[in-house]
Amino acid sequence: MKNEKLLTLLRIFGVGVCLYLFLIGIGAMGAAFKGEFKETAAKLLEATQSPIVGLFIGILATTIVQSSSTTTSLIVGLVAAGAVGLDGAIFMVMGANVGTTVTAKIVSLGHITRKAEFRRAFAASSVHDTFNFITVAVLLPLEYQFHILKNAAGYLGTIFIDVTGVTKPENYIKKATQPVIEWLKTTLDSDLWLLIVAVIITFFMLFAIVKLLQSLVLKKLEAFFDAYLFRNAAIAFMVGLCLTVLVQSSSITTSLIVPLAGAGVLRLPQIFPFTVGANIGTTITGLLAALAAASAVTVLPGQPVPEEVVAGATVAFAHLLFNCTGAVIFLPFAPIRALPVKFAEWLAELCLKNRVIPIIFIVLVFYLIPLVVTWTTIAAAFKK
Repeated sequence: MKNEKLLTLLRIFGVGVCLYLFLIGIGAMGAAFKGEFKETAAKLLEATQSPIVGLFIGILATTIVQSSSTTTSLIVGLVAAGAVGLDGAIFMVMGANVGTTVTAKIVSLGHITRKAEFRRAFAASSVHDTFNFITVAVLLPLEYQFHILKNAAGYLGTIFIDVTGVTKPENYIKKATQPVIEWLKTTLDSDLWLLIVAVIITFFMLFAIVKLLQSLVLKKLEAFFDAYLFRNAAIAFMVGLCLTVLVQSSSITTSLIVPLAGAGVLRLPQIFPFTVGANIGTTITGLLAALAAASAVTVLPGQPVPEEVVAGATVAFAHLLFNCTGAVIFLPFAPIRALPVKFAEWLAELCLKNRVIPIIFIVLVFYLIPLVVTWTTIAAAFKK
């Protein structure tokens, strides 16, 4: 018992240390792009303005790192550093929401040799990406034409910067992280190495936070993680939201329910509101990244806050608003809520006809098409 308590305390301490290093990683990345990478940043800005390209960059990046939280954090840092434009970044965040669903898809392939289990498991994994694809199909053209997310998130981002006061010289986050960032700049003596180290720190610290929180939270909840927690849509939604906030990864929480669906413990109408809640819960990481990116900038009294800093916070809130809007569209009305469920069931039945279909679907949608679009666009921009 004493050893277990000590281990729990060490894990909590580890989460605190990893969070501190995560904030340093985001701040150091911004510092690197403000140096010798200004020309590279300009080319990235040009390459990522298209909504379709931005969407596919978000999908590809997230399928590679298996975490929309990581992708969104990096995007927030790049926007705050002026390396990626705000418009393109919002479409990247939409793509990150789609890309994170590949983890549950891959988990469902573990049931591929058992027909009935695979149908249920693949359908459960498909609910998440179906919801995100439909939400993207609704919001991407509206955002491109009217900038509804950009305008609303920009308002919230400005308030966020003002209320938190993270750009003020006396801010506590700045005092805690800036000395280490300055030490990294001096020690590495190269913006390239600073950028590489910053990205590595950001990625691995977020990965460690997820793993530590997973061991702290999910182990405690396994005994209660059954149909009782999914007895109605409202409870399932709140469980998905709160659990994802606690473990900082929608990939983990949505993948957790795939085996339960495969075993017949959970049904798709129970799973859908849970995944929507998980989508909203994962946005907290982007807000932390916005806090870190803003704290790396000092604004003296009377001076305006740089546009890039507000833009970083705007991206984080655009991620939140995108998921909240999707929830408002689907959850209140049962006939609309049934659409992703029915499509997921249809897709699962299609994949049962030939077990190669789901593998081709995953490779094409989440890897090959995004890779081709992203590579050709960025390569063309850098040739100019």
